Amino acid sequence: MSRLTKAAAAVAATAAISLLASACTGQSSGSANDDASKDVTITFWHGWTAPNELKAINDNVARFEKAHPNIHVKVQGNITDDKINQALRAGGSKAPDVVSSFTTDNVGQFCSSGSMTDLAPFLAKDKIDPAATFPKPMLEYTQFDGKRCTLPLLGDAYGLYYNKKAFAAAGITAPPKTLSEFKADAVKLTKTKGDSYSQLGYMPNFHGYESTTTHLAAQWGVKYFDANGKSQVAKDPGFTAMFNWQQDMVKSLGGFGKLEKYRNTFGDEFGAKNPLQTGQVAMGIDGEWRLGMAKDAGMNDLGVAPFPVPDDQASTYGKGYLSGTIIGIANTSSKKNAAWELVKFMTTDTDAVVSFANAIHNVPSTLAALKSPKLDADPGFKTFLDIAQNPDSTTTPPSINGGAYQLTLQDFGYAYESGKSKNLSSGLQGVDTQVDKDIAQAK
Repeated sequence: MSRLTKAAAAVAATAAISLLASACTGQSSGSANDDASKDVTITFWHGWTAPNELKAINDNVARFEKAHPNIHVKVQGNITDDKINQALRAGGSKAPDVVSSFTTDNVGQFCSSGSMTDLAPFLAKDKIDPAATFPKPMLEYTQFDGKRCTLPLLGDAYGLYYNKKAFAAAGITAPPKTLSEFKADAVKLTKTKGDSYSQLGYMPNFHGYESTTTHLAAQWGVKYFDANGKSQVAKDPGFTAMFNWQQDMVKSLGGFGKLEKYRNTFGDEFGAKNPLQTGQVAMGIDGEWRLGMAKDAGMNDLGVAPFPVPDDQASTYGKGYLSGTIIGIANTSSKKNAAWELVKFMTTDTDAVVSFANAIHNVPSTLAALKSPKLDADPGFKTFLDIAQNPDSTTTPPSINGGAYQLTLQDFGYAYESGKSKNLSSGLQGVDTQVDKDIAQAK
């Protein structure tokens, strides 16, 4: 989840684009027959809430309206995915025309249900080549089963945060690049205090905020599904390797119980007392947004680097897990052509993407914007831009039932690290069985 060409001189001519509408969505004409050159008001729902985020959205909408004086945009923020899904099902005059979501996991549901409009005809009409416009991982998480019903609207890249003062005190001169180096540094940076810690090198428990099964597994380049769409976490050696590495880190840093007790002293992940910002942990995995949050909290000692990779994949150092925000058109909208003009502007106008990225400290979502000289020149931010462009960076694939497969893996991770589940091999086989069952039921 994120926290996360100049505008056309004239509005494109009206185009009647036939679109298939799912019977399970709200009342929809199933086509884009509106005249986008006439005076029209469209509604845009999004989830941002912070003052700087709202200002950034509104500034971009104002730029759009200046370039498209006949299209007026009614913006509504702080909209959850649950509310979006309810509105997409219900349709009607109060439903949104354009929606944005932080949850890429829902793309499979959006596309397969027909609740979001297929954008391929719109892209083709305006001669926009997605592969030449957006980074590959972002293209992957904005489509499902051959249908592109969303586009990327800024992205998130995950990397290593480390406390530069703690590194200097421990005599560590550079961030680790391999997981063996990472382990050695984490042990060296850990300082015990009675039955707890005064400083922990790294929190390996899966509840440790961003140290989730999916974020970590990306460093092994794992594949969740085989060519037939069947879950293969028990077959892909990367998952076994990730769990074994995590267990080794847990044991090396004091054991699950001791670590969990210390974790319960952490402040809110998105507040000023995040453990990276208080110095309670010396290293951690987190997204690019942490740069701005740490600075706002008065923490100026955090360095950033790509998260370390397995020793046998040292040549892939620089990669990381990617996610981001998505945007699309409600299939119930009767103003799809006008809505497309806003979606196109927000996702492909380089100045719009760059200004938005700079304002809310998220990764730009187009190849042109990633190379723009107008991008924030902060070297820490550039680290995440490089991760986003690394060809070995990956994301979690969309599924027909959203992120259910990720939750199944995550729940097993909690059970395994706590000792409730003792056999890794059979546990991962159980994950595969449950994931396949859940997907079959969702079809």
